[in-house]
This record gives sequence, structure tokens and C-alpha cells, in this order.
Amino acid sequence: MNKQKFHSILFASAAAFIVTGCGADSVASPGEGNIVVLPTPAPTPAPTPTPTPTAGTPAADCPVGTANVGVITTGNGEQARNCQVSGIVQGNLVLPKRPSTANTVYSLSGGVEVGVDGGTTGILTIEPGVTIFGSSGGDFLLVNRGSQIFAEGSATAPIIFTSRQNILGQTGVDSIGQWGGIVILGRAPISDCATGGASNPGGARADCEAIVEGPSNAVYGGTLPADSSGRLSYVQVRYPGFEVSPGNELNGITMAGVGSGTFFQNIQVHNSSDDGVEWFGGRVNGKNLVMTGIDDDSVDSDSGYKGHNQFVLAVQRVGGGDHVMEADSNGDEDAEPRQDHKLANVTFVSSGGDHVILLRGGGDYAFYNSVFTSRNGGACIDIDSATTVQAAGAGPDENGPPVFQSVFLSCPTAFVDDGNITVAQIQTLFNAGANNTANGTSTLANVAAAFPFLNGANESGITPFAVSSVNSFFEDVNYIGAVRDANDTRFQGWTCGLYANDCATAPTIG
Repeated sequence: MNKQKFHSILFASAAAFIVTGCGADSVASPGEGNIVVLPTPAPTPAPTPTPTPTAGTPAADCPVGTANVGVITTGNGEQARNCQVSGIVQGNLVLPKRPSTANTVYSLSGGVEVGVDGGTTGILTIEPGVTIFGSSGGDFLLVNRGSQIFAEGSATAPIIFTSRQNILGQTGVDSIGQWGGIVILGRAPISDCATGGASNPGGARADCEAIVEGPSNAVYGGTLPADSSGRLSYVQVRYPGFEVSPGNELNGITMAGVGSGTFFQNIQVHNSSDDGVEWFGGRVNGKNLVMTGIDDDSVDSDSGYKGHNQFVLAVQRVGGGDHVMEADSNGDEDAEPRQDHKLANVTFVSSGGDHVILLRGGGDYAFYNSVFTSRNGGACIDIDSATTVQAAGAGPDENGPPVFQSVFLSCPTAFVDDGNITVAQIQTLFNAGANNTANGTSTLANVAAAFPFLNGANESGITPFAVSSVNSFFEDVNYIGAVRDANDTRFQGWTCGLYANDCATAPTIG
């Protein structure tokens, strides 16, 4: 999504909150107004023992810091206590997993914030196996600068953020945009500053901040490259995304100014009505990322994002979807820090609605050990703007044109010129890398009807590039693409929709 869509846009939905508080440099951030402030949980005396309830019955109460709003019956026939989270999380709020004999599900009421920007910090801890839902596009989770989220599931007990409709078993394979999503705001450097000029040389400007897309007046950016917003691992985000106002949407997960001290691995976004994951500046890396059924861009980065992603499986929404990856700071091509996004072992599957990748805005991009394919029309690579292909050193913080190493293309058209960079220029860049295939025939294997993304003979014939030589975050593997073969269990157990058509199925609470 183009960053110019959201500057100065205010949250207009009925679920929005009115902002009066100030962050750094008097930039307003959500967190005040008519909002219930959750107190810091205090230790409670051990309750008097009660008889163990029958398996599958709802818990009798809710954890401290949440509100008991009754019982919900899931599409699986389970009954669970609905414990609602609202307002601002200050102190440490823990959402525990209850045993199957005392089911608990958590719901978001409106825009739930963790901490106050420039004020009281908060920590939200979510235990493995917890399910959290939103009922409308106005329900979302926002982590402010200086606060943290610790949502660490496991391969057998992922944390699931989803919609009320999904809990009730009322979603289908085409359902999208049923609740807001997750927004994480950090204090790492960005470009495209809201005031004082777009550029931020060296990421050193303390006044370089911006207002994030989606929520009203939520601020991100700072001077702390290694800032930590917490840890997210083994997390599913189902049916998110919401248009707050024309051109201003909540993504599945928004990472804005998030620092490299944040752990972001084993993440799935499914059926988002906007982007899957969008990075606005920052330095956070990501590994084992799955985007399925996204209706806009699966992967989107801009505003000076510098980071590394490895093992990314992105399969666009059938009959919809935009680019699998869009990258830009369109209009601020020479703003510093210049975008530098490197990806290894990605499998990008386009629905054919648009080109697989669009690179523009003067950033630096690199792809290693990757597979791009389109099911029905569209080109593999589109590059716009002379600043995107300029030589190293030609502009500030410039590392050179896009890099392709051990990349396999299988699209009706390999490269496209829509009036910017010519096909010949793109082909020259692509041919400059080793072990690239421009006009391949995809042999991605169909292990199950919903999982046609394993390497076949043609993909397996490509010699992989040693990516650890690029950055120590990258792992060297002996294959290209996100998934090696049927014995590769990287995404098994904690995702939905890859090995069975189970995303629309109500999550198991107990």
C-alpha cells in the first residue's frame, strides 16, 4: 500500500477512540478519552477448591484485567467463557490458556491498546493455545511505542487471532475483513517523516515520526534500531483487515518502526482484506511467514524498512489479490534511510490479478533462492522508477539495483514494462545474478488439494545461493523456495489451510 494514502487520516469508524494524549514532539497518540483503563493485575488469594467441571464447559470466571461478558457456543459445539479485553493495558496483563474442562475465549472490544505512547507502558502476555476474536472492523489490537507484546504459541498450540464469525463457525473459504488486525508501533528509524522533511539521514532524527495507517493518530518511529516490541511466534491471524476510510485500511499485521530486538517468526495471516504484513520502516527481521488468501499485497514494505525475511510462503487470494509483494516509498525516492529489503527462500504464488512483485520508490531489494509463479496471467517482475535501479553510491544510502540470485520464474510473462523501467533493463538485472531461470515451467507439487506449493523437479534443479554470506540471520539450505518437499514440516501443525481446508473451521478452544 502506498504510504501517501494515510498521512493525516483520522480513524472515522464508530468504534474509533477520541485522541487527546501526546507522544514525543507533541504528536498525538491514541490512549486517552473515554476509555476504560485496565489496572495492573494484583495477586489474588487462592480460591476455595470447587468441583472439577465437566469437560468442555465454560470457565466460571475471567482472569484479572478482563471482563466476563457471558458464554459463547462455538461452531464446534464447545462452550467457552467470553473474557473481554478493552481500553488500555497498563502494567502486565496475562491472557492464560484454560484447560479443556474450563474453556475460555478472549474478545477485543474496540481498539485495545497496550500502553500509552510517551506515557505509561504496558505488557500483554498471551499464552500458547489462546484464541482471541474481534467482532467488527473496529476491534483491533495496537501496541504503542515503548510497550510490548509477548504472544508465543507453539507448533502444536498456536495463538489464534480471528473473527467472531469464525468462532461461531460462520466463515467460508471466501470470507475476509471481519475484524481489524494487529498494529505494532516501535521506536526504530523510519523515512517519510511527517514533519521537517521526509529524509532522516542515518536514522538519527529524533523528530522523524509518522502516523500509521488505520488507527487514529497512532505514532511510530524513533532513533532506536534495536528497539524491542516483544516476541511473536506461532501466531495465526485469520480474516483481518478493514477499511477505516477510503484508502485507509487496517492490515493483517502492521509493523511500523519496529526494531530488530523484536522476535517475529512463525506467523500466518489468512484472508486479510488488505495487506498480509506491511512494514513501515524499522529494522525487525522475520522468518517462517505464511500469507494465504490475501486480497491486497501479501508482503508490503516502505518508509525506509531495512530487514531480512526468510522462508516466506505467500499464496494470493483466488480471483482477487494485488501484487504478492509491493515495495515502495513512492514520492520520496531519495529519502533516508533508504529501504533495503532482502528476502531468501520465498515461494510467491500469484492469482494472476497483478504482477508477482512490484519494486519501486528508489529502495534496495534482493531475492535469493526464490520461486515466483502465477496461476493465471500477470508478469513475474515489474520495476518502476530510475532511482530503483540506480548504481551503488548514485544516491544517498544507495546499495545498487535489485539483486536476484538462484531465482526461478514461472509466469506467462517474465518481465513487464508499464512505462517505467524497460523489459530489457529488468532482464539485464535478472541475468546479472547466478542460477536464475526467467522462463521456467513450474512443477510445484500438489501434495493435497490445498497445498500445491512443494518444489518439483524443475525448482529442485536450481543450485541454491549461500545466503549466510549476505547476513547471519539467513540460514543456508540446499533448496530454493519456502518449502523443500513433503518431508519439510516447517509450516505443519501451527498453520491453517495449507494441509487441509480448515481455516473456516471454528478453532478448538479447549
